[in-house]
Amino acid sequence: MNGPFTNPPHADAPFAIPSFAVGLCDDAAVFPPGLAPLADAVPAHRDHLAAPYAGLVGPLVLPATALDALYPLLGGEPLEVSITAPNGPCEAAKAMGVAAEVPVDVRGLEIAVPPGMGPEEFFRVLGRPDAPLYVEIPRDERRPAFVEAVAARGHRAKFRTGGVKAHLYPGPDELAAAVTAVVAADVPFKATAGLHHPVRNTDPETGFHQHGFLNLLLATDAALDGRPEAELAAILADRDAPAVAARVAGLGAARTAAVRARFLSFGTCSITDPLTELADLGLLGSALLETSR
Repeated sequence: MNGPFTNPPHADAPFAIPSFAVGLCDDAAVFPPGLAPLADAVPAHRDHLAAPYAGLVGPLVLPATALDALYPLLGGEPLEVSITAPNGPCEAAKAMGVAAEVPVDVRGLEIAVPPGMGPEEFFRVLGRPDAPLYVEIPRDERRPAFVEAVAARGHRAKFRTGGVKAHLYPGPDELAAAVTAVVAADVPFKATAGLHHPVRNTDPETGFHQHGFLNLLLATDAALDGRPEAELAAILADRDAPAVAARVAGLGAARTAAVRARFLSFGTCSITDPLTELADLGLLGSALLETSR
């Protein structure tokens, strides 16, 4: 496999992790469809950070409403978290006030945009929280204005790529346009929801067509190369898992670094599922696979 490898910082053994996967998986265990209780998610997250595959793991993603219950679960030990504020900038600002009283390191503040709210009002209400900001870009005519505003302020974007209902999944054309827009504006982004597998697929239980996180990685690479949106859409729609994996493996060090500087991470309710599937595709060593079981 081409490209550099990085060893996880908290590993018990020196397993190599491909650079495309370092810090790629934010731990969203408390969100659907996993819905892990907070009392289980916190120790499980600490276990992930102590495992040989720790280098793949990003912060624990929590809704703003969970912060009040978090303090007694930490035992005084700091925890890296990313906080979601689905109700908008007012909720986000209040959450940061609560987080200041809890031993957490806020690695991200992920904020949804309320219906009808424009960028000027959004950022006025939000103020200046002391955390990296991820603005969930609206899926409507406000997208260009929000991408421009996020770029001008040096923040990050967040794309919703799925959910519990079919309409929450953007089609390949829509997602291709969104990726093209943020890459052109030099805005890093993360993705959330629906990325349950590495490669494009149809969920057998719901019938939902789900995006693959490796497809999204390759679409970002194509956008960086100036490829047209139609080509990005075709990459996002590709269901040939071996071919997708081979393209990721062949990106090389420089292109991998460039892609990961734009596509920062995605939220997953299971850390071990991506490990297993990446190993099955030949992109992770079998030793790492064994540690996840």
